[in-house]
Amino acid sequence: MNGTADRLVPYRGRFAPSPTGPLHLGSLTAALGSWLMARHHGGTWLVRIEDLDPPREQPGMADQHLHDLACFGMVSDETVVRQSQRSELYAEALAKLRRDGWAFECRCSRSDLAATAGVHLRCVEHPSGPHAAWRVRLPRETAAFNDGIRGRYAQDLAQEIGDVVVRRTDGFWAYQLAVLVDDEQQGITQVVRGADLLDSTPRQIAMQHLLGYSTPAYAHLPVVREASGAKLGKSLASLALEATRPLPALRAAFALLGQDAAALDGATDARDALRRAVTDFNPAAIPARDHLLAQP
Repeated sequence: MNGTADRLVPYRGRFAPSPTGPLHLGSLTAALGSWLMARHHGGTWLVRIEDLDPPREQPGMADQHLHDLACFGMVSDETVVRQSQRSELYAEALAKLRRDGWAFECRCSRSDLAATAGVHLRCVEHPSGPHAAWRVRLPRETAAFNDGIRGRYAQDLAQEIGDVVVRRTDGFWAYQLAVLVDDEQQGITQVVRGADLLDSTPRQIAMQHLLGYSTPAYAHLPVVREASGAKLGKSLASLALEATRPLPALRAAFALLGQDAAALDGATDARDALRRAVTDFNPAAIPARDHLLAQP
């Protein structure tokens, strides 16, 4: 499988944060990377709020994200989409997968999956009940695509992924389905996001094919990690961004994208910094490796 967008189609990219905590340096790096790629190609940049997990979300955080992005000079070119308002579209996609024989109900627990390292290969028999998830049975094949930054990436869908949850036992829609529906509905041609989602891409491309969707091109940006190697979490309040002082964080994020932060010297505000960043931006300089923060 190759995720390649038609070069003749106007570039449409997006940034899609989850409102589970404040934006941090890693979030800003992903936002800036996707914004710069869109501007570099003369395209459109969208913001989508991925608010599918109410138990983990913080009240007012989605609006705070939009406010902070604006302070850093980045505003969606079109109306902001919120996944919490798009349930009907996800239901239509699940209905198609059911009609075509790819989706099925599953009552397996985490303990049921422990024997296969969390990979769902078959259902364990349970008495029928109301708490069932919906899964998609992926084709038994090796899926591969060419990432714009990381190069070729391949997965054995059966052995490494198994059957994918698309609706959870609590009734909430799963990210793996919603992101496909939204990218298709919004006409996204290039997905530029953090490399923590690289592993999700082959299964997403496989499900795009099952749904008859187009496949965008993918480029996975370096992830900012703690010194231990763990992904930088939104819960690390000490690393939360100061939206009232955008220039230092923009310089740091620009550097994490492999760019020369000195190009932003002399910028008077966030918009000026972004103008300079667009002029100097070189996509080929984005590193194909993650960044470790030094111990405090």
